[in-house]
Amino acid sequence: EQDADVVMFIYRDELYHPDTEKQHIADIIVSKHRNGPTGVVQLFFRERLAQFLDAETRRQPVEFG
Repeated sequence: EQDADVVMFIYRDELYHPDTEKQHIADIIVSKHRNGPTGVVQLFFRERLAQFLDAETRRQPVEFG
C-alpha cells in the first residue's frame, strides 16, 4: 500500500443484502490517491457484461429509431 499511487475498492451492496434498493449500483471507493482526492463514486453495474457505466448516463432514456 505504501508504494501505491492509487488504491480503490469496489463495493456492491446487493451481494451482501439481496433486498437492497441499490440494485445494480457499485460504489467505487478511492481510499488513497497520492495526487488527487479520495471519496466514493457510484456507477451502474451491468452484471451480464461485467460493465460499469456512469449512473447519470444510465438514467437517460434511450431512443430506438
